[in-house]
Amino acid sequence: MIVRRARTDDVPAILRLIRALAAYERAPDAVHATEQTLAATLFGPDARVFAHVIEIDGEVVGVAVWFLNYSTWTGRPGLYLEDLFVSEAARGTGAGRALFRALAREAVDQGYARIDWAVLDWNEPAKRFYRAIGARRQTGWEPWRLDGEALEAMAR
Repeated sequence: MIVRRARTDDVPAILRLIRALAAYERAPDAVHATEQTLAATLFGPDARVFAHVIEIDGEVVGVAVWFLNYSTWTGRPGLYLEDLFVSEAARGTGAGRALFRALAREAVDQGYARIDWAVLDWNEPAKRFYRAIGARRQTGWEPWRLDGEALEAMAR
């Protein structure tokens, strides 16, 4: 098992895992990302999105896609985990824990204050995993989003 920062040649595997995540989250047609958009956002000259992958026997079986957020209260950046996904065949191998350990090392080594993420309310297997690694559910804050037509209207 090898966890490492993603490389440009991982883009097809990352896209495959993103599509598998969308199917798992009951939104298989929601992925609009392409190899080109992933390559640009992860590896372009102004990349602000990052990824770690995990390989088992030379095959990429998991991915963690993340970016920096910021806490005015701590005065330090944080790592926001956009997606963590391990292929079904690799679940139970420790791959998810290994990806989280790599992210924790990244956060500590870079001086980030914390790791934040969201989980779908129905995803009990993920919640059990997160509790098992010592994470806790945040309360008091509700997720909100501005996108699509509303985003376009606000921009005008």
